[in-house]
Parts: sequence; C-alpha cells; structure tokens
Amino acid sequence: MIHAPRTFGTINWRGLWTLYLKEVRRFVKVITQTVLAPMVTTLLFYAVFALALGPTVDRAGGVPYLEFLAPGLIIMAMAQNSFANTSSSIITGKVQGNIVDVLMPPLEAIELIVGFALGGVTRGLVVGLAVAVGMAIFAPIHLAHPGYILFHGVMGSLMLALLGIVGAIWSEKFDHIAAVTNFVITPLAFLSGTFYSIERLPPAWTAIAHLNPFFYMIDGFRYGFISHADGSLGAGIVAMIAINTALWLVCHRMFAMGYKLKA
Repeated sequence: MIHAPRTFGTINWRGLWTLYLKEVRRFVKVITQTVLAPMVTTLLFYAVFALALGPTVDRAGGVPYLEFLAPGLIIMAMAQNSFANTSSSIITGKVQGNIVDVLMPPLEAIELIVGFALGGVTRGLVVGLAVAVGMAIFAPIHLAHPGYILFHGVMGSLMLALLGIVGAIWSEKFDHIAAVTNFVITPLAFLSGTFYSIERLPPAWTAIAHLNPFFYMIDGFRYGFISHADGSLGAGIVAMIAINTALWLVCHRMFAMGYKLKA
C-alpha cells in the first residue's frame, strides 16, 4: 500500500512527522551515548567545580555558588546536545552519501528545518531533564520562574539545533564540523557566564559578554531557578528570538538552494 503525502494547507505533515521520528529514534537507539554520557560528563563538571571552587567561592548571584552553577551546566548540556544531534545527522548523511534519502522525499525547506530542529530540541530537553534529576541529588534546585526556564530551555536548544544545521550543511567532512565545535561552540560556552557571574568581570569584558548570544540563553534560564539575572531579561528574550529567526532564515536559504547538499 502506497501512502501519499498527507498535507493540510501547505505542510506535508506525514513527511515532517516521519523525519522527526527518524531524528528521535537516532538518539534513543544509543541512549547510553546520547543521554547518559552527557549527564555523567555534566555531573563531573559540577563535582570538579564544587570541589575546586565550592570552598573558596561562597556566593554568586546572591545565592550559594553551587546553586548558581547548576542551571548554567544544565542549559549548556541541553544546548550542546541539540547541536550534536542535528550536526551529526546531516554531516553523517553527507559523508556517507545517504543525505539524498532526506532530500528526495516531497519535503520543503521549512519541513526539513522543523524535522531536524525539533529532533535536536527533543534530545536537548531529554538531556536537560536527566542532568537536572541527577544534579538534584547533590544540590537544591528551585523552580522560581518555570516560564523563564521553559522559554530559555526551548529557545536555547533551538538556537544550537539550528546552528548545528548551518554548520553541518557548510561542512564537507567531520573535521569541519569539529572545527565549528572547537572554535565557535566551546569558546562561546566557556565565556558565557556558565561558571561565574559576569558581575565579577572588568567593564570591558562585561561589554564583550553581552555580545555573546550564549550569555542570554544562560542568564534567562538561570533566572528561572534563582531569581537573579546579570543582564536585562527583556533584552535577552528579544536577542534569543532575533538570533533564532536569523538562523532559521539561513537554514531555509541553504536547504532551498541545496547549498553543499546537491551535486
């Protein structure tokens, strides 16, 4: 029996759902590597900073340092795994030559973006939940403003998922996507205020930190837990929406023109 594309309006919902399920099943099939490993790695980061800085740094952001640290580590684990999910899926397909299996079905650029990005966001949220549960054993976690947690968790994961799509389409081999991770993702993550409050930085570095999109993702997410923000929450929300919109448009352009996807 042949199933025709099921469309309502201009969206091929059957194809979109199939692509999304494919992306989810990719990481669920190797959940030890895609969920449990990031959870353990993040908890090790937490343990190292707790042992190294916990006794010397009493408070940050108006709360005990370990409570300040936990939300930043959670959102970074979410974001980085969203990036890993979309980037690995696309670059693997390109290198192995089976990306055509995704390009041949009747899927428009918007459907490809939604399918890949939602798969990445789903993995990010699953990893974030796993990390939060594991971290709650060692540190008190308070949900002061759940709306901010949800918004910045989803938007942060979406930002990195879209960035993973852009990086993977641009890359021609695994070395290229590794360069994006090492020279873009990692520096932005470590200089975003994940491990410290930017209030401690000199004025020049504080201004630079406000140019880092990761800062707004972490600052708003952390505010949802501890009711403290180093920057403007309104500006952070606008920045997240603007950045995701820009990345979405870049992804759409790349898929629409088949940039480095079609021979």
